[in-house]
Amino acid sequence: MMVAGIGFRKGVSASEVVAAVEAALGALGFATPALEHTCGYASKNPLRPGSASTPLPLHALATAAFKAGEPGITAAADALGLPLLTIAGHELRSASARCITRSAASLAATGIASVSEASALAAAGEGARLLGPRVATGNVTCAIAQTKDQT
Repeated sequence: MMVAGIGFRKGVSASEVVAAVEAALGALGFATPALEHTCGYASKNPLRPGSASTPLPLHALATAAFKAGEPGITAAADALGLPLLTIAGHELRSASARCITRSAASLAATGIASVSEASALAAAGEGARLLGPRVATGNVTCAIAQTKDQT
């Protein structure tokens, strides 16, 4: 299983989240056709698991439980056709030690080294690994983690 962990500032839009996911996947070398940056493209999204044109097995978005009520993240998950996994604070703190990035701002605000990296790691489960450091695009960060048993 591959999970995109998302960190963001309050008021983020769905299109900003989708752009960050696209940028993170691109940084890892996954070829992703440019996504339409509006809500309403779920049925034609090339990243959607199970679609005939799926270039990779992205199974979920994940974010901190304290951010899950933001409309932009829920709309992005809906638009991408992915479930949104919310990660409790204790799980984020546990995964924080395995983060690649150490954001002073994130540490000061949340006590977590990187919300996006910790969310991805926690959602992907014990033994998961980050495929690279988070990617920041404007008001959003995105990190990709995969389960231990995925090849």
